[in-house]
Amino acid sequence: MRVRFPPSPTGALHIGNARTALYNWLLARGQGGQLVLRIEDTDRERSTPENVQTIFDALEWLGIDWDEGPIYQSANADRHAEVVQQLVDAGHAYRSTAGPDEVKAFKEQHGNRGFRGEDEGTGATRLRVPDEGVTVVQDVIRGETEFENALLDDLVVARADGTPVYHLAVVVDDADAGITHVVRGADHYSNTPKQILIQKAIGAETPIYAHLPLLHGPDGKKLSKRHGAASVQDLREAGYLPEAVLNYLALLGWGYDESTEFHSIEELQQRFSLERVSKSPAVFDENKLRYMNGRYLRSLDVDDLTARLERLTGRSGLRRAVTISQDKISTLTEFWPLTHFFFDGPVDDPAARERVIEAPGGREALMHARSALAEVPEPWTEENVQVALDAAAERLGVKRKQVFQPLRVALTGTTVSPGIFETVALLGRDETLARVDHALNGRKGT
Repeated sequence: MRVRFPPSPTGALHIGNARTALYNWLLARGQGGQLVLRIEDTDRERSTPENVQTIFDALEWLGIDWDEGPIYQSANADRHAEVVQQLVDAGHAYRSTAGPDEVKAFKEQHGNRGFRGEDEGTGATRLRVPDEGVTVVQDVIRGETEFENALLDDLVVARADGTPVYHLAVVVDDADAGITHVVRGADHYSNTPKQILIQKAIGAETPIYAHLPLLHGPDGKKLSKRHGAASVQDLREAGYLPEAVLNYLALLGWGYDESTEFHSIEELQQRFSLERVSKSPAVFDENKLRYMNGRYLRSLDVDDLTARLERLTGRSGLRRAVTISQDKISTLTEFWPLTHFFFDGPVDDPAARERVIEAPGGREALMHARSALAEVPEPWTEENVQVALDAAAERLGVKRKQVFQPLRVALTGTTVSPGIFETVALLGRDETLARVDHALNGRKGT
């Protein structure tokens, strides 16, 4: 088995293309095959080195490797031109100046049948399509479809300047690379009969085809930026873990066991098969990905998670903050907004202060919390802190939240933080009391 992933380096790697790469990779790894990476860089204006590197970075981040390549399609230009000339010499193709207007006029005159031209010796090169019979597409996912040859235009395989078009280039590249399985998006399905005709004309084997269902957003429309993240880079910047992204992408159109959502990479490689891929479009729901990512994140070893967060934030010494916040975050990017006050001091949020500390009973509750914390015996632990704060609420005759929230705002500047006992324990006695004093004096904490 030999499969390929042929991205066009015209921008960030779209999530749908990433899933295509993943399915090809799982297929190759699970069945002892090879994955060929081909960069289809014939769009010279958009196929910049930076865009090519973006693809490499996205695949590397996902953990998708390849066995051959990268092969650059532009480097095969002479080979493509050679095949075009062979088609002309063999009588399988001809050169014609017919453009869109001539094609339209022919169809109107011949009852919308496929365009058939005459050899003019100049112009674009067109493949001769038979007038009789059908071209059959056998697809692992979609089954068998017949396309009437009479309805297909003589296919342009090279432009008037001699440069081959996509259909010719991809067929030649696949044939030369010995590709046995073409796994790609359903948007390419209509290209398949055209490419099969080229394969027959050049004497190439037709690979096994599998056209994957497209990805839609929750609104049923084709996945795009309006749905949030649309590329691998978007997901990485949003703080998702590559292993969670791989797991989620694998489930978009494929299913092994409906009762099992979480699969290791090894399990995916062993279990994946094209026969279990659905025909229907799959829905990319970032909320579901976020849920899955949270499960993955909370299962990480603390040292592993700390290392990832220290790389992301450029900070060191985060382990204790990671320990008390791991259960509160679902993406890596949620960590710093939740915990930065440990390192940079409380934020200055007058609205939070006014709403909580300056509310009726707020300042009194904070003073009771301060007194209780000052008397916490050694060691300064979460357990001893909890005992003291619970006792403060009991003495005041109020719910615990009425003590905890003013204290939280005093320590963090906001009403959202890791657990209050863990927060106080991590800050330590001196820093905790100092921040409470600053809050009681009406000044921003340190």
